[in-house]
Amino acid sequence: MTAKLIVNQKSFDETGGIIQMTVWSVPEPVPPSTHGFKYRLVYARNGRRLVGFDNERGKGDHMHLGQAELHYPFTTIDQLIKDFITEVEIIRGPP
Repeated sequence: MTAKLIVNQKSFDETGGIIQMTVWSVPEPVPPSTHGFKYRLVYARNGRRLVGFDNERGKGDHMHLGQAELHYPFTTIDQLIKDFITEVEIIRGPP
C-alpha cells in the first residue's frame, strides 16, 4: 500500500491569513506516532506560522502555538481538524 492523500485544503481568510491542511493515510505509522496518518495543518499570516499541528518523524504528534511547541494527543482526523480550527479561531480573536 502506498500513501493516500485524504485531506488537501488551502484557503485564505479576511486578514490575509493562510490555512492549509494536508493529511495522508500511510501504510506504517510515522515514528513515534502509532496511527496510520501523516499530517500538517498550519495557519500563517505575514509569512509567520501562528498555529501548526503535525507529526514530524522523531517528534510525534505535536502542535505549535506561537513560539510554543506542545504535545498533541491525536485521536482521530476529525478531532484533529476541530482542534486546529479552534486554535486558529482563538489566535484570530473575535470577528
